[in-house]
Amino acid sequence: MILKGLKPYFFAIALFSLASHGITSPWRFEVGAGARNVSPLVLVAGLGYDNYTFRVQGLGAHSGPRDFWCGVRGSLLWTFFKELPFYFDAGLGVGYEFAEAPNKMHQALNDANKGNFLYPYNYRENMDISLELWTHLYGVYTQISVPAYRFMDHDVPDILWGVGYMFNF
Repeated sequence: MILKGLKPYFFAIALFSLASHGITSPWRFEVGAGARNVSPLVLVAGLGYDNYTFRVQGLGAHSGPRDFWCGVRGSLLWTFFKELPFYFDAGLGVGYEFAEAPNKMHQALNDANKGNFLYPYNYRENMDISLELWTHLYGVYTQISVPAYRFMDHDVPDILWGVGYMFNF
C-alpha cells in the first residue's frame, strides 16, 4: 500500500533526472542543513551563477524564557573547481548569532546568598564580517569563518566553523 502512493514521486524524480541529464546551465541552486559552533542547527540556501555564489544560512529555537538561540549568516563567495567532486568557495560573510541559556549553578548561588550576585543565565552574541572558506565533497561541506571585524562579541570563539550537507541542482 505504501509503495502504491509513492509511485508518482518515483516517476517524477526519474523524469526530472532524465530531462536534466546533459543540460548545462550557468545557474546553480543549493539547499541543505548543517551545524555550527555557535548556532547548533542551520538551514542553508544558495544561489550561484557561473563562479559566483550567494549563500544564506540561519535558524533559531525558543524553549522558554532566557532559553533560546538564533543565528543568520550571508556569504558572497567565489567558487573554485566547481566541475569536480571536490571544490571550494572563498569570500566574505556577514553574520549575527545570539544564544541565551539558564545557568543552574548561578541560580543556586544566588538562592544560597539570598541576592542577585551573578547573572542567572549565560549568553553568547556575535556580529561580524568574516573571511570564509567552504570545502565541498559530494554534498558534504565544511565551513571556516575567521572574523575580520566584530561589531559585537561576547563569549564567542575566535574561529567559527560549520559542517553539513547540501544538495546542488
